[in-house]
Amino acid sequence: MSDSSMWPQLGYGLGLRTEHYSDVLEGRTTDVDWFEVISENFMDSGGRPLRILEAVRRDRPVALHGVGLSIGSSDALNERYLEQLDSLAKRIEPALITDHLCWTGTGGRGLYDLLPLPYTEEVLEYVASRVRRVQDRLGRRILLENASTYLEWSATQMPESEFLAELSRRADCGILLDVNNVYVSCTNHGLDAQRYIDAIPAERVGQIHLAGFTDMGSYLFDTHSAPVCDEVWSLYRRAVARLGESSTLVEWDDDIPSLERLTQELDRARGEATRARESRDEDEKEDGDVGTHDAP
Repeated sequence: MSDSSMWPQLGYGLGLRTEHYSDVLEGRTTDVDWFEVISENFMDSGGRPLRILEAVRRDRPVALHGVGLSIGSSDALNERYLEQLDSLAKRIEPALITDHLCWTGTGGRGLYDLLPLPYTEEVLEYVASRVRRVQDRLGRRILLENASTYLEWSATQMPESEFLAELSRRADCGILLDVNNVYVSCTNHGLDAQRYIDAIPAERVGQIHLAGFTDMGSYLFDTHSAPVCDEVWSLYRRAVARLGESSTLVEWDDDIPSLERLTQELDRARGEATRARESRDEDEKEDGDVGTHDAP
């Protein structure tokens, strides 16, 4: 089970989006335990967005979720970026700071995408050293998320799940396990999503993401524009049963529905987690009963 002393247990949250600012500020979000914001949207801005974030933070926990750390890039770490992130963190005091296991540019040029790494021993040690430096700079552990991928490097030597698990140990960082991304990537590459979940160390998982994708026919595209599908819900139950309950977020970033519709997804997440926990407890009870009646 997850080590609750390592990661805060925030409950069930949503991404804070401009479409729902008024709902949040007027108190119509009682079913939302916490909010996640895109770090870059607030790092280099002031005015109303930052005031709203501060108002939200007074009432609920907030997680900063980045898309620009580019932890796997061959470029040097962006010190200005880290300074801005550190400044925002000191101002907001987030419960978690997260980003993606990927690279987003090279040669000082951003490519505006979350690109996969070659999963090799050399890259593993390189990324681990960069994560440690980021954590030293921020004075806290960060969590890295598995991104959805659409191609693989021929140089890859190990599965992504193994790379991510070992990276979390070497860098002493956390894992943001995006269950939808596991399903999307494994489907795209013909891999076993359940084996991916089973390879993740429970004590390193500090947050879980759920989202919807778009089926493009020959591949799945991670769009965050649809409800969570049944296959991802099933995978979420497996994750909760094996890894324990972690702070869970429902992402919906395009074709954003009403807050009421989003809270329905949150309610389902709560229900699926309860089902997983009850099923696990029942299995453990049956295992114990069998052991009790074993012949000497």
